[in-house]
Amino acid sequence: MYGGYRRQPVNRGMFPQVIKLLLIANLIVFLIQLTFESRNIDNIPGWYILFKHFALNPIAGLDPAGQPYNFQIWQLFTYQFMHDTSGFSHIFFNMFALWMFGRYVAMSWGSKKFFWFYILCGVVAGIFQIFISPEITDKVAWTIGASGSVFGVLIAFAMMFPNEYIVLLIPPIPMKAKYFVGFYIVFEFLSVGDAGGVAHMAHIGGALAGFIFMLFTHPNYKYKLSTFFKNIGLGSKSSSESEHTEYKEAKVDKDIEEAKYYDLKDDKSEIEVTQVEIDRILDKIGESGYQNLTEREKKILFEASKKK
Repeated sequence: MYGGYRRQPVNRGMFPQVIKLLLIANLIVFLIQLTFESRNIDNIPGWYILFKHFALNPIAGLDPAGQPYNFQIWQLFTYQFMHDTSGFSHIFFNMFALWMFGRYVAMSWGSKKFFWFYILCGVVAGIFQIFISPEITDKVAWTIGASGSVFGVLIAFAMMFPNEYIVLLIPPIPMKAKYFVGFYIVFEFLSVGDAGGVAHMAHIGGALAGFIFMLFTHPNYKYKLSTFFKNIGLGSKSSSESEHTEYKEAKVDKDIEEAKYYDLKDDKSEIEVTQVEIDRILDKIGESGYQNLTEREKKILFEASKKK
């Protein structure tokens, strides 16, 4: 089960606007579902009408009433806001996880980016469920719930704050985010095809969408990915970049050579070398290269290397 943090990765608000709106939207749809549970429209159960038109219907097969499933493209969006009304655990844990992890991601990205990321993960989750799941199991059924989107959020959180501790409720064990999320993903892969009525392929699809999104958009991973492509010969250079490659390399070498003579004792501004400052400088090198460091940052890095 999900729990809480031992410490917060960033000082953020409790309810970012986009998280608040998503929670409200899910709760409103849940109340609509509860209302339709006890109603009939033209002698057809209200819940059946909702599921027929707004839950994610399989591409083929017959529904519980013996009628062909009614897949429509908009269901890839609407199913994300529907939940099981036989109890409150389904919507509670999805919304709790959305709030618990999503608020940090949303405050880091902004509401617009987070919203479309959330929806995208849900759409990919739905595509995995309707196209891949039938190939693994003969059982087809309606799919509802925000779990696919939430798994994408879990991946984003784990990649942005991998070493933040999460305290599980059951059992109450503190665990780093990267291990916590990794455990859940492995569990989902092992559970594909079981008869528990859980859309495991949707969870995997949402997680994969979140992972790919992070690789291509987050500065840290985008830099590493471009470096990887260049290392295997798939990276491309513009003509202007190719013309000045030797110059850039020579400039970097010159900067590194000059760094050998830096000494913080010569700096009148009493620079304190802390691990936090060193980590920040290393992150900057990873994003923009050594040549973009300030003179002060180069001095700090050199002093730290001498202590090592």
